[in-house]
Amino acid sequence: MDRKMYKKHHKVRGILVEALPHSEYTEIVNKFTTKAIFESLCCTYEGNKHVKEAKTNQLMHQYEIFRMKEHEDIKTMYSRFKTLGVGLQVLNKSYIVLNHVKKIIKSFPTRLRPKVTAVQEANDLNKISLKNLISSIKSHEIELIGDEPAKKSKSIALKSRGKSSKSLQDVESKEETPNGGSDDDLDVEEMTYLTKRIH
Repeated sequence: MDRKMYKKHHKVRGILVEALPHSEYTEIVNKFTTKAIFESLCCTYEGNKHVKEAKTNQLMHQYEIFRMKEHEDIKTMYSRFKTLGVGLQVLNKSYIVLNHVKKIIKSFPTRLRPKVTAVQEANDLNKISLKNLISSIKSHEIELIGDEPAKKSKSIALKSRGKSSKSLQDVESKEETPNGGSDDDLDVEEMTYLTKRIH
């Protein structure tokens, strides 16, 4: 090794050693060349060839089955998708923009299907960018949220037997059930049953 290469080697080795925390330094202390240090770090963080293959296969499988969850918003879904895409790029397995656009379009739930169809008909999918697609669907999602009526809480309505008019009481007293009891007897039984179920 000539003197110039030796200086470069020690300079790079020094930079790597200084950048590492002590716990990782103990892993590379017995490595003498910069290349050996680099390969050791790659193996530690990325894994060997088999680990890389397994990670790549797992990420590709996740990409293929990717779907937007039913109650997930566009922002969260797109964030998950970008994380998946970056993971694939790191492992040298990336897709072209057209693949991403088609994958995103297929992943939308049924509540967004009308807008997706409109986007497909209005745009050339070979030319639309992923950001334009997402922003178009996101604006539709905001409109859907705004149009959604306030959800009403469910309540149980019980019959009131309080202060009712005399004519109503006369009509109720004349009503008999097939087994000979009155409606009041049934109401008491229903209330007893409901009270037992609640407690």
